[in-house]
Amino acid sequence: MKGIAVFCGSRLGATEAYKEGAIKLGKVMADQGITLIYGGSSVGLMGALADTVLENGGDAIGVIPQTLVEKEVAHHSLTDLHIVNTMHERKAKMAELADAFITMPGGAGTMEEFFEVYTWAQIGIHDKPFGLYNVNQYYTPLISLFDHMVNQEFLSQENRDMVMIDKDAEALLQKFDSFKEKH
Repeated sequence: MKGIAVFCGSRLGATEAYKEGAIKLGKVMADQGITLIYGGSSVGLMGALADTVLENGGDAIGVIPQTLVEKEVAHHSLTDLHIVNTMHERKAKMAELADAFITMPGGAGTMEEFFEVYTWAQIGIHDKPFGLYNVNQYYTPLISLFDHMVNQEFLSQENRDMVMIDKDAEALLQKFDSFKEKH
């Protein structure tokens, strides 16, 4: 994989574990020569992740809508920064550039990005690996909801199994590699 889009918060969260998770992922990506594609912010988990990739000799590409350039404080030290007009353009550009998708802890925007990628996979718009980086068990309630959706027959087990999940960045990337080998 050449590039992975990472969806994550523009805040650091309630515990240092989230920032530590971003730093771990950034180091692993840089070590493996994987370009970071992300929301383009210099703050929160987004900033910590991008800074770590860059500090470890990796490449980081940001994609940010003009309306968020000042609000999210666009990161101007990136390998490349794409300023787009809308959130739709942001997601489309990130999907175009990415070979896979990781979702770290974040808020409503992060969830929206994850669910769009998930939906696209279900209906065949992409065949790229995607998953939840379950730092500090952040996504455990969502994972339980997925299982409940299967149990209540609103989500097939096959579509539930599309979501790769791990609490360790390196292990999640290994799952992505296994997925790519099979497809």
